[in-house]
Amino acid sequence: MIKNLQGLSIHQKRKMPIWRFFEILPGLLSWGTLIGSVVLSFIKPVWVALFIICFDIYWLIKALYSAVHLISSYRNLRKIVKVNWLKKCRAIERCDDIYHLIILPTYKEELDVIKPTFEALANANYPTDKMIVVFAGEERDKERAERNAAAIKNLHGDKFNTFLTTIHPQDIPGEIAGKGSNETWAAKQAKKVIDEKGIPYENVMVSVFDVDTCVHPEYFGALTHKFLTTENPHQASYQPVPMFFNNIWDSPALMRVVAMHTTFWMMMEQGKPDKLVTFSSHSMSFKTLVDIGFWDVDIVSEDAHVFWQCLMHYNGEYRVEPLLVPVYMDTVLASTYKESIINQYKQQRRWSWGIEDIPYIFTNFIGNKKISLRKKIKFSFWSLEGFHSWATNAIIIFSLGWLPLIVGGDAFTQTVLAQSLPYITQILMTLAMIGIFISATINMLIIPERPKHKTKALVISMLLQWLLLPIAAIFLGSVPALESQTRMILGKYMGFWVTEKKRKSNAN
Repeated sequence: MIKNLQGLSIHQKRKMPIWRFFEILPGLLSWGTLIGSVVLSFIKPVWVALFIICFDIYWLIKALYSAVHLISSYRNLRKIVKVNWLKKCRAIERCDDIYHLIILPTYKEELDVIKPTFEALANANYPTDKMIVVFAGEERDKERAERNAAAIKNLHGDKFNTFLTTIHPQDIPGEIAGKGSNETWAAKQAKKVIDEKGIPYENVMVSVFDVDTCVHPEYFGALTHKFLTTENPHQASYQPVPMFFNNIWDSPALMRVVAMHTTFWMMMEQGKPDKLVTFSSHSMSFKTLVDIGFWDVDIVSEDAHVFWQCLMHYNGEYRVEPLLVPVYMDTVLASTYKESIINQYKQQRRWSWGIEDIPYIFTNFIGNKKISLRKKIKFSFWSLEGFHSWATNAIIIFSLGWLPLIVGGDAFTQTVLAQSLPYITQILMTLAMIGIFISATINMLIIPERPKHKTKALVISMLLQWLLLPIAAIFLGSVPALESQTRMILGKYMGFWVTEKKRKSNAN
């Protein structure tokens, strides 16, 4: 580890040449791949054609491999949610000792979005007297936060062990306005309550949810059981499957494709736990959270970043345990179709801003001999490859495949390779459609039942929406990821953008 790195602010780190190099690296690789493919299509079309064929084969294998994990995760999820996990927990001696700290950051959300979240907590198949619930508002939205907190407390406050309202002050030096700084403030206030009650930190699980997140009834039972039965439970985070279903029947088709793709991606990742990193809603030991000094308050993508904080703190001996239990969240929805697309783009851009973790990972690995070289290589490659694929794969697959034929010149177009390229690409893409067919099928099996006021024609739309996948993958996937990486290259750092939460009644 670079000496004294942990004591530096993000602004001080960005002045370090090694830090700036690793900030630039993801964008350099992504733009190098795309620009190189275009330039070489003019001067070395044979090279590019061979690259595209090899890439398509690689992508096909990866797509089919992921489809296998998706099917496996779907089957396991169906089994897991049918289990009465509270009953299984009570067969374990320490079950009654475990408390759950639940932090729900909110900013500008209205009560119709918030109420179902607390109803789900109150109706969970788990003792609510073991829940310490924090309604975490922002001073920038204080009046609304206090009004909503009072309404929720009146409805459900007496059902929980503790219902705590916190207001995160604005403009604290060293912080950025965002979810991570709010969570840290809320957790520190909750720590005072936990200390007053004399609850050992090792007996507290902390879960952080977006305020639109409705937990599955078996979530806390499954989480508690996993925590009590897994090895080294304090050196693990626990990841549910985010399903963006709360308003899925109200959202536009393009937004539904993006939402379902994210859900399926998380389901597939749960089948590969050695590659799993925390995303969005997740849980961990409160003892671990205190030991690492809570969430960093100057980071945009705190959900994944906290995993890297823990990995460095425990010198590589940290992991994410898949829960395969759903938590239900909102699909992007705004007042108009145009606003929905803009909001979806901005959400993807914020998520892809997770590239800010690349310099954190690489610089913390340098000189740290307590983390094995194998783990350093594994985590470095997977993190870098993930952001590179995010920014480039869709563009290469759906846009650059035909470029050598267009600009390669007569000498190339008359070759056997040039004449075969369209057929080879078509065959490979047709085979890759198997993955889309599997996704469309599972999509219909796991989404909520069609509301009675929705026409049957919308079911057809749910199937046909997958034809929009290339558009969604490029313009709501690769493009915002490229923008994030370009901003990082230029030093145009992003702040935290809060995704607008709308329900249909407010989205006319």
